[in-house]
Amino acid sequence: MSRHPITKWAQRSDKVFLTIELPDARDVKLNLKPDGHFIFSAKGPADDTPYELDLELFDAVNVEESKAAVAPRTICYLVKKAESKWWPRLLKKEGKPPVFLKVDWDKWQDEDDEDIGLGDFGDMDFSKLGMGGPDDDLDDDDDDEDTADSANKDEDIKAEGSGEQEAAGEAKP
Repeated sequence: MSRHPITKWAQRSDKVFLTIELPDARDVKLNLKPDGHFIFSAKGPADDTPYELDLELFDAVNVEESKAAVAPRTICYLVKKAESKWWPRLLKKEGKPPVFLKVDWDKWQDEDDEDIGLGDFGDMDFSKLGMGGPDDDLDDDDDDEDTADSANKDEDIKAEGSGEQEAAGEAKP
């Protein structure tokens, strides 16, 4: 019996990112059809356990412009949508998605964010925002040290003063 690898997904208006988490996968086979039918199969690294996915994506895709990359820890598939529009879900079938299918929050972007370009900071200069930085932290640390040093000096003076009185008191017969 085959197993299902953890699969993460995220989308933009024109593409879907699929990331299959299967370290050291062997005999990887990927098949994407224009109607959105995606098939994956591979063998696990240790005991030749078969892994499979058979997904009916929400809508049609452009197979020629879609790209796959097999890396040592993951298999990534950038699926180009046939129409540039947001899908309400990844799969054609409504209802709860399978347990092995998860949202890829590292790549996720909301539809509203894409319109205003959120997540792409371009040529923005963060130094002009006046939000502080490493130099501010150094100044605060110096102030704390100065306060601690002056408190230590006060204690040293008191200790020296009381020591003189005792020494003077002991010297008198």
